[in-house]
Amino acid sequence: MDTSLFQPFYDSSGICTDTRAIAKDSLFICIKGANFDGNTFAQDALNAGAKHVILDDPTYYSDQEHMTLVDDSVLYLQKLANFHRRKFDIPIIGITGSNGKTTSKELIHAVLSKKYNVLATQGNLNNHLGVPFTLLNLNEGHEIAIIEMGANKFKDIEELSDIAEPNYGIITNIGKAHLEGFINFEGVLTTKKELFDAIEKNQGSIIINSDDPVLTGILPKTVDAVTFGTNESADITGELKNLSPFVEMTWKTNQYTSPILKTQMVGKYNFYNYLAAAAFGHLFNVEPSLISEAIEEYAPTNNRSQIKKTQENTLILDCYNANPSSMRLALESFALNPQEKKLAILGSMKELGAESSEQHQDIIGQLEKSGISAFLVGEEFENLTSNAVKQWFETTADLQKHLLNSPITDHLILLKGSRSIGLEVLEKNL
Repeated sequence: MDTSLFQPFYDSSGICTDTRAIAKDSLFICIKGANFDGNTFAQDALNAGAKHVILDDPTYYSDQEHMTLVDDSVLYLQKLANFHRRKFDIPIIGITGSNGKTTSKELIHAVLSKKYNVLATQGNLNNHLGVPFTLLNLNEGHEIAIIEMGANKFKDIEELSDIAEPNYGIITNIGKAHLEGFINFEGVLTTKKELFDAIEKNQGSIIINSDDPVLTGILPKTVDAVTFGTNESADITGELKNLSPFVEMTWKTNQYTSPILKTQMVGKYNFYNYLAAAAFGHLFNVEPSLISEAIEEYAPTNNRSQIKKTQENTLILDCYNANPSSMRLALESFALNPQEKKLAILGSMKELGAESSEQHQDIIGQLEKSGISAFLVGEEFENLTSNAVKQWFETTADLQKHLLNSPITDHLILLKGSRSIGLEVLEKNL
């Protein structure tokens, strides 16, 4: 693509794709979606204060001075982001995985921010549009960038890696997520590995959980690696001390041993997210005591491993997303908690394709083995009976009505389900 086409970005105040949020002198890029076509708003964007418009439909091309017609607006955005990224000779950290991407990103950001000016993906804007938007926020003040990368189908991570060109990275784990787009676990594995392949190509370094045989099995042999885990041979060694339900842990290197750190997140699975953040801090020479400080200070948001105490119960809100591996890990940690009165409220797991029925049945089996009682919500759980299942509800609203008539008190309650189930609304009923 002719790089002179990118000059409007550098003459603008920033990128915009929504005419409802036009900033003065911004560059408006017309994006087509499933239910909208940004091209139809090209002139509206100029009228609202945009300095220039990029569009890919000649029907709406009407101002040669303030409009540029391209073949594909999304491709333009991606090429622009890559062009801009190449202006910065700084560490670009790529993060992907089936579970824990956003939490790991936030933890790594918290640790590295103790020493550096860090740009990180906002929220979970981790797709073919979100990654370019993040990269285009890079400026001369940034010393490190953390780019979260999501995938729903084959080659997604390769595409995002081509845009961001990461030279450092981590795969948090590889499980069964979005199986409709990947067909099977091997498809997920192949796609996530594309991040490792990109870092090897860029002659960078990989941070890896040495306790995870799936990840160590796909680690390129010629790449530099920093390891973390519970094994003494790891570069960063950690020990899970307690789940109270908050994670209490220590971590150490050859030169440093932390005190017992009392964190603000629950779940055994987050122990490894903390270790990953410590590994990045160690790699980038953050003072160890500041790494420990960041680990203790970080508090989750957006219903990710949050603890909330109501007048009646203690809630573990982990209902931002769910897939078979994250559901199993959440239940495993929940079972380890010593509190006697426990209840799981589980919402259906979406996008599992042909494996959906089997995966939901496996969760029922885990409930039975762990002795956890549960309310189930969503059509995927219908007709899956067990002594562990107290009751099934078609919708969250149905469960809300039940709770009004049969309130629950003095329990530790795990809420875990796919985002579309909306279990977080139950907080006011518990």
